[in-house]
Amino acid sequence: MSTETSDIIDLLAGIEAGSPLDGIRNKRVQARENAQKSYLTLFEPADLGEVSAIERHAVAAFVAGVHGEPNVTGFYLTKLADIAQAPELVASLKAEIDRGKTSGPYGVFPAGPLSAEDKAGLIYSVASDHRRVLGAKLAAALAHAHMLVFHPRDAAPAHMQALLDAGWTASGIVTLSQLVAFLSFQVRNVAGLRTLAAAR
Repeated sequence: MSTETSDIIDLLAGIEAGSPLDGIRNKRVQARENAQKSYLTLFEPADLGEVSAIERHAVAAFVAGVHGEPNVTGFYLTKLADIAQAPELVASLKAEIDRGKTSGPYGVFPAGPLSAEDKAGLIYSVASDHRRVLGAKLAAALAHAHMLVFHPRDAAPAHMQALLDAGWTASGIVTLSQLVAFLSFQVRNVAGLRTLAAAR
C-alpha cells in the first residue's frame, strides 16, 4: 500500500500546501511529522505482524465512525473496501458503526468523591448476524475499541481476556490499543482543523 498524500491529516482535513492552515501546522513541525510517522507505522508497516490490513482499517473506520467524523470514516472505509474486496464485510461494518454511535464517556469511578460523575451508557457488542460476517476476532476488536472510546474507566482484565479468547495475541492487543488511541487523536485533529478552516 502507499499513501495518497505526504501527510494524511492534510488530506483528511483538506489542507493545501501554502494555505494558512498549512502554515499553522508548520509551526509544530515535529508534532506534524510524528503524526505522519504514527500513521505509516500503523497502516503501512514493513511487516503487518499479527494484525491484518483488513483488521487495521476496519477498526480505524469503526473508531472514526463512532466519533462521528465522516471524512475520516469514509477514508478508512474506502481503503477497507479496496483491500478486503468483500462488500458484505463493509456493509456489516457500516451497520455496526451506526449501532455503536453514542455519547459519553461512561463508566463508574471507585467509591469516593468522583462517584458523583458515574454515568451509565451503551454497553456495545456486535450483532449476531454481523458477527458471522466479521468473524469472532474482529467482532471482539470492535467491542474493545468501543469500550476504550466510551468506557475507558471501566477497562478491566476481563476485557483483555475476551480478546485473547477471540484469537488476539498480547502483541496484537497492543497494536489494537495503539490503533484506537491514534484514531481518537487523528479524528480530533481533523475536526479541529476543519473547524478552523470553516471559521476562516
